[in-house]
Amino acid sequence: MTLSPLDELPIHQAPISMRHVATSDRNFYDRSYFNAHDGTGDIFCVMGMGQYPNLGVQDGFLLVATAEQHRVVRTSRALTADRADLTCGPLRIEVVEPLRVLRVVCEPNEWGLACDLTWTGAIPAHEEPGQRLRLNERTTFDSMRFAQTGCWEGWLTVDGSRHEATPDRWWGSRDRSWGIRPVGEPEPPGIGAARPLEGFYWVYAPMQFEDFSILCIRQDEPDGTPVLRQAVRVWPDGRVDDLGRPELDLQLRDGTREVTGATWHLTETDGSPLEVAVEVLLPVWLGKGTGYGFDDDWRHGMWQGELVVQGVRFDLTDSKVKASMFGIQESVSRFTCGPHVGRGLFEWLFLGRHDPSGWEGW
Repeated sequence: MTLSPLDELPIHQAPISMRHVATSDRNFYDRSYFNAHDGTGDIFCVMGMGQYPNLGVQDGFLLVATAEQHRVVRTSRALTADRADLTCGPLRIEVVEPLRVLRVVCEPNEWGLACDLTWTGAIPAHEEPGQRLRLNERTTFDSMRFAQTGCWEGWLTVDGSRHEATPDRWWGSRDRSWGIRPVGEPEPPGIGAARPLEGFYWVYAPMQFEDFSILCIRQDEPDGTPVLRQAVRVWPDGRVDDLGRPELDLQLRDGTREVTGATWHLTETDGSPLEVAVEVLLPVWLGKGTGYGFDDDWRHGMWQGELVVQGVRFDLTDSKVKASMFGIQESVSRFTCGPHVGRGLFEWLFLGRHDPSGWEGW
């Protein structure tokens, strides 16, 4: 039996059941990501859920971080025939109004993190450029994504302490992406052992202001060749302004690749310069414990069992623990664009070589 409940709907893209995808690539994924914050930099909440049809796995996580604590509830289960089942252990996503209103829930659990938060988009979902990369002739990334800024209503509890989320204060961003990217258990390196990835340079910033949002992406090859460049201003009524090729100046903590601030250099629709200053308020190691990183025991799409729920905690006041944090970082940030002050996400991943920055090695 290969049928899925989705097969009742006229949404097929290939002559196969909707429980399957039209590629046999083990690295096919289909994922939702959300973040929530009150703009102060005191707390940052990140949620995600993904399906990996060719690995037979569905997993999700809830990350709550402060300057002192990094805490995760994570869950994984066997993927069923019903691809529309967006539940995984205590986590679930409900699509209330497609592309605009969603509900994210983490039921109370022994690790002290729970939430019931409803998302409403501030702008229409925006389709971003596709991401395509090859390494040693193999396609390693071939995905599409849409992004959206918005606000939250509901509650979040941490060890019994309740945070009330109201739309005037609790903002955030979300994205949906699907396609090919490395997931699951590590594969034999093959030619990659002799010709490994030299570097990965990625910066992403969805910024929300009272009247509009700005979405910026910059991704480079190790020699600085552009992979992705986008800068757009999106209005609530759906208008999109092209803000040209985004350039970026970074402020880094001495001796590290950790960002403390930045300036985006954009181009207004009339050709005049447009600058957005970035102040990093609370940086968070997204990959630690969530599956986005390099943890040997938990990566997106890795088989954990029929149903596994875990909680992990990292004490960031311990210098040894803090020194062990590695990988992609994202931050609650404040953005200043002329007279407009907004807030949102500033995300970066700097691995290996990047010639324009003078970086070598890992």
